[in-house]
Amino acid sequence: MSYMVAIPDFLASAASDLEVIDSALSAAHAAAAAPITAVAAAAEDEVSAAIASLLSGHGQAFQALRAQAAAFHAEFASTLAASGAGYAAVEAANASPLAALVAGAQKLAVFSPVAAATGRPIVGNGANGKAGTGQNGGDGGWLFGNGGAGGSGAPGQPGGKGGDAFLFGSGGRGGAGGAGVTGTTGNAGTSTPGGPGGNGGAGGAGGNGGLLHGNGGAGGAGGAGGLGGAGGAGNALAGVNGTNGGLGGNGGVGGSGGQAEGLSGLLGGHAGGGGAGGQGGAGGQGGHGADVDTGSAGHGGNGGNGGAAGLGGAGGTGASAGAAGTGGTGGNGGDGGNDTASSGGVAGFGGAGGTGGSSAAGIGGTGGNGGNSGNTTSSGTGVVAAEGLQGGNGGNGGNGVTGGNGGNGGNGGSASGTGTTDAISIAGGGGGGGHGGNSTGGGAGGNGGQGGNGGGVAATVGSASVSGNGGAGGGGGAAAGATGGPGGGGGGGAAADVTTTTATSGGGFDGANGLGTGGGVGGDGGQPAAAVGGRDAAGGGGGGGGAIAGGAGGAGGQGGSAQGVAGGASGTGGTGQPVGGAGTDGADGKSFASGGATATGGSGGSANIGGGGGGGGAFGSGGGTTVHGGDGGAGGP
Repeated sequence: MSYMVAIPDFLASAASDLEVIDSALSAAHAAAAAPITAVAAAAEDEVSAAIASLLSGHGQAFQALRAQAAAFHAEFASTLAASGAGYAAVEAANASPLAALVAGAQKLAVFSPVAAATGRPIVGNGANGKAGTGQNGGDGGWLFGNGGAGGSGAPGQPGGKGGDAFLFGSGGRGGAGGAGVTGTTGNAGTSTPGGPGGNGGAGGAGGNGGLLHGNGGAGGAGGAGGLGGAGGAGNALAGVNGTNGGLGGNGGVGGSGGQAEGLSGLLGGHAGGGGAGGQGGAGGQGGHGADVDTGSAGHGGNGGNGGAAGLGGAGGTGASAGAAGTGGTGGNGGDGGNDTASSGGVAGFGGAGGTGGSSAAGIGGTGGNGGNSGNTTSSGTGVVAAEGLQGGNGGNGGNGVTGGNGGNGGNGGSASGTGTTDAISIAGGGGGGGHGGNSTGGGAGGNGGQGGNGGGVAATVGSASVSGNGGAGGGGGAAAGATGGPGGGGGGGAAADVTTTTATSGGGFDGANGLGTGGGVGGDGGQPAAAVGGRDAAGGGGGGGGAIAGGAGGAGGQGGSAQGVAGGASGTGGTGQPVGGAGTDGADGKSFASGGATATGGSGGSANIGGGGGGGGAFGSGGGTTVHGGDGGAGGP
């Protein structure tokens, strides 16, 4: 069947153009009528008369043919003009009934008592839910219409459900869950930690498609977990210690997808996919310890643990489930306070990093970094002691299909003492790196965190002084298989003891072991030695983190230097058994001696799977002076 579109205005315009053409042709024919119908003879002879008569006959025949063409032209133009008028009349006659029909359909769709009585119109789409309310989307019409989208949720509240279609139409998308609220800030004066972050709201379910034709709506995304509140910072008036950070809120579950119903599901309709799970909220930062000039400085608060990730929503029949969220990052530990007491000062230690949040079907969160220990500077008459403390341990990575990485350990605090009779300075070791999160479903475990560096020391009595640098932290073990890599060991802190007649370079404390099985052993500080004159001993490097089967061990830490004398290089990490062999030993520290002094660099640490730490350097000058650099720590198994 063929179709034709007629536009009355175009027909009327064409008829008018034809009339103009007819008028021009008629004028031309009238002007030529006399010359061609009565041709004069060229002469009075019979031949001329015969020729003139023949030509005049042809002219008269042409004029008769022209009269017939003019009659046809006039009839065609009249018919064309009448057709345009006829089409216009028909359109005008049909306009009123069509308008009434449309108005009636609109009343059925919007204003019908059916909509008021049943909650859905005869024809029309459902209304969308208002954002921030969790309002459900309206249902589509009984005959035709899509379901409205669900409104997003208020903070921490679920999103609205998508509206359903009935016969023809698709279901509406579910609303996103509201994000969790941020936790309150802690208060050191009342020892109140940071408040936990609120949980994210669940995503709304998708609406169902029509029974005869249409697709199911997608589920809404789960809301992100709220941030944990920061810990309160210490201060000299209210309380010197920082408080712990708050826990991160859990992510909301994604909404389920809508179904393709009835015949639509059998004849090619598609169900809606599930909504993505919400991200876990990050843990709160630990509060920093207060600086003091009398007594002991404040300790840093621990970082809050990250919130768990939300699961993805289930898809409708035959559709994919939503992706799971990522676990929240652990909060960083607070730094310890500095101490500037005249004697016997002790700095604050750094807080531990929070553990990363878990994700049952996604990626675990990264562990928080440990806080740095504060530094101590003491001076006065008589015996003066200064002590720095260990840096905070890094937080473990969260477990997931892919484990999260462990956090790095904090650095140990440095110590500096100046006295008239004796000066004793002991630096803090570095914190251990966090263990990598374990894989719960065939993915790789997370990498272990780096160990923190040990602190340096300086001790002075008159013209006699001893100084030393702490060892570098060991590298964390690499990920492999289902088990996360262990954290690297912290570097050892140096130590010094000076009197008016003798000088002793004391052994520093070991750095913390890496968290988790097989963590690297912390490097030793400088070995004790009695001396007079110039002297300098550095701490050894921390051992590298070990490894589980198939994973690479961490490299050992670099040995500390002593007045430009370099410490030993760190050993490289080996590949985990049974795939590969052990790491390499750390190199011995360098040494320099003059004027009858004895100086010995520290021994490099032995390797296991983790590389050994480098030995500390040593510098000695003057008769009777004996200095020994710190030995490097052993690598983790």
